[in-house]
Amino acid sequence: MNSEQLNSNLVAFFETIQKYYGCKTEITEGLFSDYDDLDANLTTWNLSEFDLIRSAYRNNGNRFMFEGSKMYYEISGERIIDFKQPGRHKYEFVEQYGESVFRITRIRFDNKY
Repeated sequence: MNSEQLNSNLVAFFETIQKYYGCKTEITEGLFSDYDDLDANLTTWNLSEFDLIRSAYRNNGNRFMFEGSKMYYEISGERIIDFKQPGRHKYEFVEQYGESVFRITRIRFDNKY
């Protein structure tokens, strides 16, 4: 995916995210070192669940943020190298923080529609 398409897909996602406000949101985050071979057994995982209250783009730092009660999660806009929607109400971001340091963020919204 080229950077223009990536940016377009990200904008489309955040322009419609308000439909998920109030929904149970599950964020699974993984740290891994080989982008071409994401091995779940070699990835460090974290899981968070909360009801999405709001989201925004923070210009200071170029971060996408998701907020729930006592929960705050950010994704670096300038470090995103991949974004996709692997299923209904499921989204996946990949950020690159170093030559061999990547973070994958999988977001699933429990939406009744």
